[in-house]
Amino acid sequence: MSKLSIKKFLPALLALSSSQIWSNATASEIEVIEVYAQKRKQLDNEVSITVNQVKGDKLLNFGLKDSTELGLLIPNLKISQNAAEGTPPAVNIRGVGLIDYNTANTSPVAMYVDGMSVGSANNQLINLFDIEQVEVLKGPQGTLFGRNSTGGAILIRSKRPEAGTYGFITLGAGTDNMYKAAGAYNVEMSDNSAIRLVFNHNKYDYTSYNILADSPEAGMEQNDLRLSYLGQWEHLEWYLKLNYSHWNGIVQPVGNIGIYSDPISQRRCSISQVNAGNCVDAFGFNDGSNDYWAVSVNNDSPHHSINKGWTSEFTWDVNQDTQLVWLNGFNRLDREHAFNCDGSPAQLCEGQLGVKAEVLNNELRLQHSLGAHFLTFGVFALQERIFQKNDNDILRDLRGTPFGDNSAHFFYDNELKNNSFAVFSQFDWHLNKNWLATFGLRYADENLDYDSLSNINVVIDPTNLSGALLPFYHVKGEVKDNDLSGRLAINYSINQQHNLYYSLSNGYKSGGYNGGYLSSPEQAMLADYGPEELIANEFGGKFINDQKSLKVNWALFHYNYKNQQVFMNQPSLVEGAPPIQLLENVANSKIYGADLEILHSFNEALELSFGIGYIPHAQFEAFSDPLGNSLTNNRLPFTSEVNFNGVLSYRVVWDSKIDIQTNIGFDHQSDYYFDQNQSELASQPSYTLWSINSQFNFEKYTVRFWAKNIFDKEYSHLKFDLTNFLGMLEDFKGEGRRVGLELTYRF
Repeated sequence: MSKLSIKKFLPALLALSSSQIWSNATASEIEVIEVYAQKRKQLDNEVSITVNQVKGDKLLNFGLKDSTELGLLIPNLKISQNAAEGTPPAVNIRGVGLIDYNTANTSPVAMYVDGMSVGSANNQLINLFDIEQVEVLKGPQGTLFGRNSTGGAILIRSKRPEAGTYGFITLGAGTDNMYKAAGAYNVEMSDNSAIRLVFNHNKYDYTSYNILADSPEAGMEQNDLRLSYLGQWEHLEWYLKLNYSHWNGIVQPVGNIGIYSDPISQRRCSISQVNAGNCVDAFGFNDGSNDYWAVSVNNDSPHHSINKGWTSEFTWDVNQDTQLVWLNGFNRLDREHAFNCDGSPAQLCEGQLGVKAEVLNNELRLQHSLGAHFLTFGVFALQERIFQKNDNDILRDLRGTPFGDNSAHFFYDNELKNNSFAVFSQFDWHLNKNWLATFGLRYADENLDYDSLSNINVVIDPTNLSGALLPFYHVKGEVKDNDLSGRLAINYSINQQHNLYYSLSNGYKSGGYNGGYLSSPEQAMLADYGPEELIANEFGGKFINDQKSLKVNWALFHYNYKNQQVFMNQPSLVEGAPPIQLLENVANSKIYGADLEILHSFNEALELSFGIGYIPHAQFEAFSDPLGNSLTNNRLPFTSEVNFNGVLSYRVVWDSKIDIQTNIGFDHQSDYYFDQNQSELASQPSYTLWSINSQFNFEKYTVRFWAKNIFDKEYSHLKFDLTNFLGMLEDFKGEGRRVGLELTYRF
């Protein structure tokens, strides 16, 4: 018999592939949920925090391509493409997030892939293929995960090699020239080891399209490759993963939302006229189409990125009670992303985000069982280097005209080096069979060195409109942080099916340097910022009935957000100049609300999952921006008051050979604002996205149909306010209706 943990891998042997849809549990019972929220496998009711889990099969069935779509299935989680696919996504959990496209910044929501911190927000755009499960931990994770997890953490776990030799291949096609190919091959090399090779290919056009003649069709081609090895011996286990990704394409074009009825007199439209698309920008442009998904923009904006790295996890069972784990990982991202920010055929705002980011992780963790108690102790070290090569060409078409005084081409070359070191410990103490106390503490030391160099091209000689390149600024500096974070939690088991918990925790997000697109040396001198802190109180419960057909998880939370880092997009004091974009510690905030998650199996055929996120209060306290505008009681950006989603699943089995399952899902977001100014123009009205998928399984074959945004609902990922600069809002449109059909063959 194979020594490759047969009890661990038997379900996979029975399922044979990641495309299998049915559970090993009795059909009328809810599947037992196991999570890694505390860096070890546990039942979710043993963990005194809110954990939302999504299995890889569910991601596959709904056609979710990458990490930005996880919010469709999890309440109080919103992930936006931000400034188009290929830029750092904006991740928001319970109102805590960072909305900034700067490639040097770090999100307050940590993301871990197979135990490794991805580092800066650049690396939070993850394609989801051959995934075991995703867990979303809500609230500060300042003890075990620590670094920059004030809002929470997202844990993505790939499928690992296992016993047995098998594989699958999937081919698919869909609307908007979408083509997909994916596959995996698992080989049991010996009784002790196995390897798994996985590939993933996506090619598609965007659902928004360009009506400007001779503009290239915008779309992306993505290729991912993963090779992993697992060896298990009597007291040792080694997991090694090598990954490579290559993306290439044309960036999704942006829309132009004009605000003027008459640009000469600068007479503004009403809100309803603006939203109807009946207005023009400061230069009189309107795309002239009544189709929401149509744009007209000189969008020859290429995207190219290469991502490669490794993950190594070495586990030593010192004895039956003690385990030592060493995690080591490296990742390098090279990315070039061109953009057009005026959303028109003119050359008024164009540029490029260029970045090379290298992240090295090391973690040594001791896990020791003391009878019913459990101790975790570890050290963590991260080194990250970010090299930015950005540029922004402003008002190019106005050069040589009376209106061209603010025309300039900015070039930015920044180098940032971050060193992070932490010591952490957590102790789970079973006071008796009903009471569990958890104590956690983490000390972290962070050091960031930055070197920011900028040059500017401006017209000096009116006869030479190509301009001259001049030094603009050169700023060097250092940001140091050290902080102490921790957690105290009490878990009371009423019985085996019902428990209540209370958790008090805090988390820190480190300071840094916002060297993105700065329009003056004074901004560059003031672009560093300090750490922020979040103190969280959470009271919740987890319940499952005796028949194991109903599961209810709920939580009430209250956050005290101190020295909050906020990306501010505000008008320049110079008329016609680009806006001032700052990331500063600006204010304190209060956030409170609730989470509810329900899973109910009505019978062997019908199951419902339903989640509600409710945040009635998420406001800045007393605060005025640098221009003197009061933002007191303004609502935090990207924070809906109400968010609920659900999935209704129906399954039919015939003659034990044919298995059909259909899922209908929805995600509803109430209205929210895109920035701190609480402008009605830069806001998203409430919307609901519906999806459906159906899988037909027969012997070695699966046919899968899926459709996302089936009613083609119009919504935006972001509306970036450039009204005082170009008389418009830059509209990053969401994804329209997309339908796909896939065939999987298992062997």
